[in-house]
Amino acid sequence: MSQQPAGRNRPQQVIEALYAANEGLPAAQRQARFARMAASPERFFRIASTLYWQDAWHDWRVALFGGWPETRTWLHGDAQVGAFAAVCHPHEPLHYGLAGVDSALIGDYQLDLWRLATSLVLDGRENAGLSAKAIDKALEALVAGYMGMLAAHRDGKTEAPRVSEPLKGFLNRMADRQRPRRALEKWTEQPDGQKRRFLVRPGKLVNLPADVASQLKRLIDNDYQQTLQAPPGKGRDGLFAVKDSARRLSAAGIEHYFVLLEGGPDGEHDDVILEVKEQVPPAAFALLTKADQQGWRKLFPNEGLRHAAAFHALGAHSDAYLGWLTLNDRVFAVRRLPEHRKALATRKLGAKAYRKLARQWGQRLAWQHLQGAGALNRGDARGFSEAVCRRLEGHEASFTQGVTRFAQEYATCVEQDYALFLAHFMAEAA
Repeated sequence: MSQQPAGRNRPQQVIEALYAANEGLPAAQRQARFARMAASPERFFRIASTLYWQDAWHDWRVALFGGWPETRTWLHGDAQVGAFAAVCHPHEPLHYGLAGVDSALIGDYQLDLWRLATSLVLDGRENAGLSAKAIDKALEALVAGYMGMLAAHRDGKTEAPRVSEPLKGFLNRMADRQRPRRALEKWTEQPDGQKRRFLVRPGKLVNLPADVASQLKRLIDNDYQQTLQAPPGKGRDGLFAVKDSARRLSAAGIEHYFVLLEGGPDGEHDDVILEVKEQVPPAAFALLTKADQQGWRKLFPNEGLRHAAAFHALGAHSDAYLGWLTLNDRVFAVRRLPEHRKALATRKLGAKAYRKLARQWGQRLAWQHLQGAGALNRGDARGFSEAVCRRLEGHEASFTQGVTRFAQEYATCVEQDYALFLAHFMAEAA
């Protein structure tokens, strides 16, 4: 490979970044991951997030409308159209927003907004089939929704975003289909006269080796419970009795397990599925200075703590099972598996409906940023909304144009990077 500096050679930068992000994977997992990335530029952008953070983290344009300590918040870290989903949790109302906090980190608000806007352009081009003009209007609606939510908060309005069409109809349909024990029905079985156990689902869920299952059970019985803030149903016998465990197959190259716990007084029908998922540093961590990395590690000695802090900051519901554990020198977040999760498909939306949905995406991103800022500032997010609004005041049109231009141009860059990926990696695999 050429020794020319990668910063002057985009193909080399792309190839080296993808090699570095995937070199530790077993060959079969690496090929499965590459096959997913090869599906489309939008899918490539979603999975190859390292490239985005390398490009955006030190972008000077952050300073135009942010770049101050007061404009930092908890970022979702993977803000993109496909991450918005309706999520059903036991005993909780249906929630729609950016799901998951595996990639969450603290940074300037624009880094999430730029990523989401870029994803919108790719989704509009590939899935929704929108014209360039319709995509422009959707981007304007996205930014308007974001700015409007922050301005309302600055002015003392602290209500969560309202739901309107097309999101309203989608959530109503989801609510109608909501039912308890949906996760148990999907992932487990209960043969006659036997205890409930995990199903074997080829390509998705397989049995664990006996030694790993034994280690995991021991950790759930002991170390994990010490990380819980308030154990659910404290005092009930057999609360954390492990009935079964399985490996959730993933092309992401991380370890991912399910653990089935004994339920409460309702017996087999009240069992709980825990999701035990390996946590690695967010892609931007490698871009921090050594001093900043040391500061990060003082805040979060391990990635399980980071995940828990981000969940408390950004999560729309509580989870009494939230904790972490360490297995074979890898850190895992532990949480209760949601009953159901589903994204709103955009391929059948017209331009007007897409624009309305984009505005709501912007509002919900802003709402999560307000929650994140509150978590960093003892519950007070007002300083964040005021700081961002001060930076934007009188320059709202320039800000909108800047986000729109970044998203359009970076989406085109993603498409070029995708072509490089196909030419190099997929040809190499063939």
